[in-house]
Order: sequence, then structure tokens, then C-alpha cells
Amino acid sequence: MPKPRKPESLKLVSGTARNDRTVTESVKFPIIVNMPPTPDWLPNAYAVNEWNRLVPLLMANKLLTEGGLSALAVLCSLHGKIVQMYAAGECPTGHLSAQYRNLINDFGLTPVSQSKVKGFSAKEKENPFARNGNREWRGT
Repeated sequence: MPKPRKPESLKLVSGTARNDRTVTESVKFPIIVNMPPTPDWLPNAYAVNEWNRLVPLLMANKLLTEGGLSALAVLCSLHGKIVQMYAAGECPTGHLSAQYRNLINDFGLTPVSQSKVKGFSAKEKENPFARNGNREWRGT
């Protein structure tokens, strides 16, 4: 696994920051705050129930964004298909199960993936080096 990228703030402090190598801020999708409507194309009632169950959970943890709505709909669709297959006495294919498992991991819906998925915060992180050079004089 490659080394993680050094944060820009540390590059500034160490004097190795260069304008030609700065990484521009990634696009952040707006966080969903109101319950979005259920997609019309969900295949069955199991998928609709899963949508109605997951959307409030993801919204409460600030994990649901405008960009993630379609992936969530696909996740719910797969869930509906898998439950429908089990109800009919069939076993879902490995490919279908793998797609479902990958999507629930992307949304942090398994115990292991919960530690890897971080919600969006409303405020920016404070720069820990912002006060350097601006300290109060405490003379005698």
C-alpha cells in the first residue's frame, strides 16, 4: 500500500510546499438534510422498505449526499432482489452478493467499515499551526 499523501499544512511548515504540486480541494457534495423521495424504479416493496430504513440512518450520521443517492438506490434495489430470491427459495449468485457487500461497505453499514467511513462536518478543521508567531509576551 502506498504512503499516504502529506497534508499541505505540514508541507507549509516544513518549507517543502510548491505551487505546482498543490492538490486542489476536492468537490464536496451537499449533505442531504430532508428525506428524499423514494425512486420510482425500485423493483419491489423490500427495496422501498430498505430505502425508508437506511435514508434516516445515513442522514443522521451525515453520510448521505447528493452524489450518493443513486448508489443508495442501487443498494436498496440489490437488497430487494436478494430478499425476493430468498423468499422464493432461491440462492442469490455470488456476483449479486459481492455487489451488495461492496455497496454496504461503501456506506459504512458493516461493523468493520464503520471505522473507515467518516461523515462530513459542517465546519472546517482548525489549523493547529495558526497561532505560531502570534504568542502573547509574558515578561516579568
